[in-house]
Amino acid sequence: MELFRNSVFVRMFLAAFASQLGTIVGNMAFAFYLVDRFSSQPSYATLAELMYSLPTLVVFLFIGVLADRLDRKRIAVQSDWIRAGLSLVLLVAIHEDWIVAAFALLFLRSAISKFFAPAEMSLLQGIMKPEQYVQASSLNMMIMGIFMLFGMSLGSAAYYYLGIEGAIIIDTVSFIVSGILLAVCHFPLHVRQPNGKTKLKDLNLKSITADFGAGLKYIVRSRLLLAIILGFFFFGIVNGVFSIIPLFTMRYKLSPEHYQVYTPLVMVFLGVGYLVGSVLAAPLIKKFGKVGVLITSLFLITALTLIAGSFDHIQLYFATMVLLGLCLAPLNVVFGGWMPELVEPQSMGRVSAWIEPLGTIGQAIALGFIAVAFPAFVSVTALYWILGATLLIVSIYYLIVLPSLSRKHQSSVKTEAEVTG
Repeated sequence: MELFRNSVFVRMFLAAFASQLGTIVGNMAFAFYLVDRFSSQPSYATLAELMYSLPTLVVFLFIGVLADRLDRKRIAVQSDWIRAGLSLVLLVAIHEDWIVAAFALLFLRSAISKFFAPAEMSLLQGIMKPEQYVQASSLNMMIMGIFMLFGMSLGSAAYYYLGIEGAIIIDTVSFIVSGILLAVCHFPLHVRQPNGKTKLKDLNLKSITADFGAGLKYIVRSRLLLAIILGFFFFGIVNGVFSIIPLFTMRYKLSPEHYQVYTPLVMVFLGVGYLVGSVLAAPLIKKFGKVGVLITSLFLITALTLIAGSFDHIQLYFATMVLLGLCLAPLNVVFGGWMPELVEPQSMGRVSAWIEPLGTIGQAIALGFIAVAFPAFVSVTALYWILGATLLIVSIYYLIVLPSLSRKHQSSVKTEAEVTG
């Protein structure tokens, strides 16, 4: 409740809600449009997912540095305005059936969105107390659970009742609303520009490269932070496969004739579990610690993924999705609450800039593999086994390295507090 008494947090919370809602509706509607329009070419849906992730590899050098050097509020607001404008152009491209131009616009819009995330994360860190990080992360996971419940259904409904054009209009309006809410937020100067006032013209490739390298040095100095971030490559693979696998599961395995109805239900059941898991996350973390919750969640998610891929009955698949969501939420709350604790505000952008490329490389590898190999060389079930194997690797890695590193970090923090005191 203390978080919601902070008017700036409330506006940012509503802005994130509006932006994510529109994005999910637009992206899901576009996926349904591609599957309908090019039903014999499932690679098109995979290609669209690549357009959402690949831009990171183009702009990763700049996104974190700009978030730490320039005005974070201005970056976030202008990112919303530009994405709204590109969405309108996308509307024209789809109306004229310019599919290549549509993919190019998806790429550009996604590239702009990459500048938004580090700026928003850094602004949020600046308006919260350290003890509120886990609670704020839990709230964000609850919102994600709501999107899982209704996002895909709304995307499907928008596509079938309003058409792809109507869905993209909703997407456009969401960016405008988000931009307005962020524009009226008032942040202290040290939150907007913690490293002092800098203008874009003061930056050059040499200084940007130096700052980007400083982010790597910051990560390497903290072995715990380094260990956590290295795991994001594998999470990128997982996200790449999971971004498309529910649609493929229904379309090519469980319900080819009614996949439009059942695919949104996958996210509904996942969202039910995610909401419950988000509520339980903070108490679980308080009782068992971040490391215990993270590792346990990962092993459970691995087992549930393998089980889900073996089912031929929709009802059993949906039940597994509820359990999967229940385990996913605490995992994400741990990461969301841990990062602000480990990274100083003036370096958050540069550290975040290293997370995105690692995850994107993994995601691009996964989606590229699916585009080439599915359905000619691998089945839907095989995709689940690949996903499970990837999760098992990262689970074992974290089990080996995180407990001891976490104890050392807590000991050093305690020692530093005693010296400061």
